[in-house]
Amino acid sequence: MDTQNPSAPPRTQPRISGKNHPPRPTRTSRPSGGVIHDNTRHTTRFTVIGNHLAQHPDLSGLAIGLAVYIQSLPSGAPVDIKTLAARFPEGPIRIAAALRELETHGYLRRPRERTEYGRIVTRTVSCNQPSRHGSAPADEPEASAHHAAPAPPSTPARRAAPDASQPPARRAAAPRQKPARRALPAVPQPSFSSPALLQTATDVLAGLRREDPRLLLSATDTEHLAPGVAAWLVRDLTPTDVRRALTSDLPPEPLRRPAALLAHRLTAQLPPLPPYRTPAAPPSVRHPLRNCDTCDHAFRGPEPGNCRACASAGGTSEIHGAAEAVPARGYLEVRL
Repeated sequence: MDTQNPSAPPRTQPRISGKNHPPRPTRTSRPSGGVIHDNTRHTTRFTVIGNHLAQHPDLSGLAIGLAVYIQSLPSGAPVDIKTLAARFPEGPIRIAAALRELETHGYLRRPRERTEYGRIVTRTVSCNQPSRHGSAPADEPEASAHHAAPAPPSTPARRAAPDASQPPARRAAAPRQKPARRALPAVPQPSFSSPALLQTATDVLAGLRREDPRLLLSATDTEHLAPGVAAWLVRDLTPTDVRRALTSDLPPEPLRRPAALLAHRLTAQLPPLPPYRTPAAPPSVRHPLRNCDTCDHAFRGPEPGNCRACASAGGTSEIHGAAEAVPARGYLEVRL
């Protein structure tokens, strides 16, 4: 063949003299580039910092440095912007921006609290592990020297920065709503009311706990039950009678709603009104004035005709139930 293979070596490669294989790097040999660690074990004055902070992919170097410095401080040390600006060469603007980065990624929290004197202050809370507060750190898996780096996992949801313009009450989670309290049964109302009567009824309800400790009522329950006790008092019952009726024959088991039990007793055991306080019968119908057909006197009756006197004397027409005749000729006749 006249065509040569250009990929074939022109001659056989000789073996390396002395050894069959090239020398392998030993543990003592150092790489030609990259960082070299000269570590010494700390026994005092050290702070443990996680790689999720030291190698955070989104934080700036200033933010990482401030986070390390803040975590190394003792509790109660001032870490406001002015103090940090006096400690480091960076200005207040850059330090404030770095603190906002740490707050965004969960390494710093600055809640507002109200002191016992009513003053609102800002507390600074440093978190060395943001995952404990709902924000997982962005840990990047280390790539092996001889294997390809695996695909990075999906970025976990990070904690959003709280809005400093809103008070902490709005930023906090809404508390679980309590179930609505059932309304108390209606109680009878007194025929008349006065401040003194309602005060006496309130005193009766407030004294029930002395008879039975289970009958301890709140101010709202007492206000609801006071008209019912007043309805008993206007029926000529003394406060002692009312107290005895409400506290006698109570069930031995614990009372879940003592106010509801008292409202039921005030309604179910309401005594009747005294005879002299029974409401009077409605008044009779007032008929219009009419003139008697016989004597021309005025009288009240449902229909025209004779007055009672003429009807009893044998007049032509008789009106039953007519009123007493009254003269209508300019003078008033009084009959005893």
